[in-house]
This record gives sequence, structure tokens and C-alpha cells, in this order.
Amino acid sequence: MKLQQLRYLVAVVDNGMNITAAAQALFTSQPGVSKQVKMLEDELSLQLFVRKGKSLTDLTDEGREIVSRARLILNEVNNIKSLSSELSGRQQGQLAIATTHTQARYVLPEMLESFHRDYPGIAVNLHQGTSDQIARQVQDQEADFAIASGNNEAFGDLVSFPIYRWERIVLVRPDHPLTKLRRISLDELARYPIISYTHSFDTGSDLQLSFAQKNIQPNVVFSAEDPDVIKTYVRKGMGVGILACMAYDRERDSDLVAINAARIFPTSTTWVGFHRDRFLRDYMYAFLKLMVPGAERDSIDQAIEDSSGPQPATSPMSLEALNAHPMMERTFSNCCAGNFNL
Repeated sequence: MKLQQLRYLVAVVDNGMNITAAAQALFTSQPGVSKQVKMLEDELSLQLFVRKGKSLTDLTDEGREIVSRARLILNEVNNIKSLSSELSGRQQGQLAIATTHTQARYVLPEMLESFHRDYPGIAVNLHQGTSDQIARQVQDQEADFAIASGNNEAFGDLVSFPIYRWERIVLVRPDHPLTKLRRISLDELARYPIISYTHSFDTGSDLQLSFAQKNIQPNVVFSAEDPDVIKTYVRKGMGVGILACMAYDRERDSDLVAINAARIFPTSTTWVGFHRDRFLRDYMYAFLKLMVPGAERDSIDQAIEDSSGPQPATSPMSLEALNAHPMMERTFSNCCAGNFNL
């Protein structure tokens, strides 16, 4: 059995049982992948895939067990490589971060600029997507860290730390009737077409629950992952936008009006998380220390140790340390300066 065979096996699964796509992802040939997978099955005397003609349609029960263990082995191989670099003192490597468009565009630039100054030899890769995509990348260890908001069950087994809280805004054109109101309500908001983030109104989400508790049915006409795309369609007059307050840029968005929505929608928390089996190199600890208020190496290690218990680990940082973080309060008043309604 070779590591290459395990890599090929996992790649086939991660590419939807498509050997051609797996070969492209591995920068090798399709016949080579097929041959190595077949050799692995022959050596194990197990059929790992359900086949329909020449196509792979699913994993067998045995295949699922083998793939699960193969992932553990490949993860430990990566950990050994990371440990080797750590012990040799090389400050080179990669930091892969899976996050949303809002975090990548409006929150992370200053922090990553600071990180790059301290660790110029570390290449940072940002993977942007939905919560489900972010969760999958971290679970499959394609990304070192997830930075996201909310309490998605898909993140349940990550070691996670809160970073900051933020509020939502309603974004409209200056001539919109909502700008004439002293305060907006869910009833008033529901009178107009709504544009928001992809999955914002999924069952159990903060926005969906806010309307459901008032027995109000919102008219969601458009959704997108990128807040700048949402703003484009608000400018077109297609509807009113519901966004995170930090997605409002007072200079670039001076043609739009931000309305405080803190009274009608709950405050959200953004957190950073990582797989409990991830080997953290020195620069990864430094990244967490930069992101997490009051984080120190000992407290991070303690959270990892606690994650082996029956409950997912959360931040051991004190509320005082959390509230003292310079990013902690992303409120309407300090996100939206100049062109807004109170």
C-alpha cells in the first residue's frame, strides 16, 4: 500500500466519484488514477466503489471505512511535514483560510496585512464561499481555519474562538420610502422586495427566525454570496438589502443609505475555528493570537485538549478580554459613518 494510492482514493471521492476530475486535481492522468485505485482494491481484497459500467457511483460500506482512515493517515502525513518545517526553523509555508466574501473583503485585509509583515514567508490563500462550503473545506482539511458567523451545525466539531460581534443594516437608495421613517419594523421591511446573502433565510437562520416569530413572510427576490453584488442590485432598485454593517463602505457606498437594523435583528458573532487534529505551526498560533482577543498559546492548547471531550470546545477567553478587542463591536454607529439613518 502506498500513500499515493490513498491520495488518489480520497481525491476520487472528493471529486464526486469522477476519476477524470480527480486526475485533473492531482495533475496526473486518468488511467494512472484508475490503475492505482484498482491496485489498492486488489491488495486489500475489497471492493471500495459501487460501479455502474465503467462509472463509479458511490462508496461501498467498506470503502467508506477505508476512506475515513485514509483521511486520517494523509492528515498525519501533512502534520509530520509541518512538524519537520517547524523543527528545522523554516518560517515558510501556507495559511489557508476559508471564509465568507464579507469577511475577506471588509474585515480581514488589515489583519492579514499585519500578519504578512511579521511572516513574509507565509503564503496566505483565501477560499471564499458559503457556510456549508467553508465547513466542508475545514473538515476535509483543505483549509487551516474557518472564519464565519452563526451556529451552523456543520461546524460543531471544530475548536472555535469568538472574534467580534456585529449588527445588520438595511441598505436602500436615497429615494426609498424607508428613509422617511424614524424607525423601521419587520412589518415595514416586509412590504418591499428583499435582497440578502445566500442562505440568509434558510430554516433556523437569524433572519428567518426573526420574521417567523412575528408571523411575517418576507419577499426575498434575490440573494448572493458577495455583499458588493447585493449592493449592485440595490442600486438597480430591485429591492432593499440586508447586510452585515461592516459591508457598508462610507466612501464607495455614499450613494446608498444604511438604516440601523439592530432593533429588529439579533447581534451576530464572528468566530475562527480549526479542525482539532490540525497541527498548529508557530505562525498559525500567531495568526490566532492576532485574530482572537486575549489568546495565548497555552489557552489555545487547552481548548484543543478540551475538544476531545463530549462537547465541542469554545474559547476560554474571558468576556472582558473579548469585549476589549478593538474589532469587538462592529455596531451600526462605528460601521456606518456619514450617510445613514438612526
